[in-house]
Amino acid sequence: MRALLVVNPAATTTSVRTREVLTHALANDLKLEVAETQYRGHARDLAREAAEGGQIELVVALGGDGTVNEVVNGLLTQGPDPDSHPRLAVVPGGSTNVFARALGLPNDVVEATGALLDALRDRSERTVGLGLASGTPGTEDEGIPERWFTFCAGFGFDAGVVGRVEQQRERGKRSTHALYLRQFVRQFLGETNRRHGTITLERPGEAEGSTEVTEDLVMSIICNTAPWTYLGNRPVYPSPEASFDAALDLFALSKFSAPAVTRYATQLLTSTPDRGPHGKHVVSLHDQTDFTLHSQAPLPFQMDGDHLGLRTSVTFTGVRRALRVIV
Repeated sequence: MRALLVVNPAATTTSVRTREVLTHALANDLKLEVAETQYRGHARDLAREAAEGGQIELVVALGGDGTVNEVVNGLLTQGPDPDSHPRLAVVPGGSTNVFARALGLPNDVVEATGALLDALRDRSERTVGLGLASGTPGTEDEGIPERWFTFCAGFGFDAGVVGRVEQQRERGKRSTHALYLRQFVRQFLGETNRRHGTITLERPGEAEGSTEVTEDLVMSIICNTAPWTYLGNRPVYPSPEASFDAALDLFALSKFSAPAVTRYATQLLTSTPDRGPHGKHVVSLHDQTDFTLHSQAPLPFQMDGDHLGLRTSVTFTGVRRALRVIV
């Protein structure tokens, strides 16, 4: 099998030696080409070239969730037809690696490489669904290019936390779970004066041609799988039913006071695959194919942990069976 290994040399948990051992191990079983990313978006460009060239059968992403997201978007440039683009394999090298771990892969690079080689020999793969975000027609965000995400997107509070973390990383801070927790607190303190939510949810109603509207939401998390993220080895489940085999799940809050945040943050930290946050201020939707989030004021937006700036409207589509993955 002819394969391309896309390596993020800045991956948080890999060293030069580790990457060399991984490359040697894969080269024993594959006709392997290796490319290191040199700029933001380079992994997407490399994967797109591999898909368009027609010779590469497998693209292996070595890096964190951001690298995986770029590779996925490159592979799906021409659309979500699993039979028309190379398969994807992931070797986790970031600080969290949500997508890889949600697939059941070990979080250790060496163990994950061994699992990948076993899967290749056994011809073991699965086809997973993905999320797609695009600018909403008729809004100022209409012309923003659509983009795929593998495990989550956020519009509002959690995207603001991601943006703060990225700012700290640009200043030389290491991406750690403690850093995320500190920025969570700072983001919350910065929003304590917001009494009413600015987000409106629109989705198709039960009657043909109708629309259901939910207003005054203060934060929203869109999940393509569970868990949403990890704090160390602790999985967090805002949408426990979310699955690669279904469309998208939505978790939102309509109140953001200190008591409400304390209650729901505690529920998040103690959430399980059987029970997520619940209460009168929680909006939970499962297996949603199409919906739109609008905001009266521009809000931060993130996908797979990558901060994408401010948006006033985003349309989400859940696409089943979009990508073949070696597992």
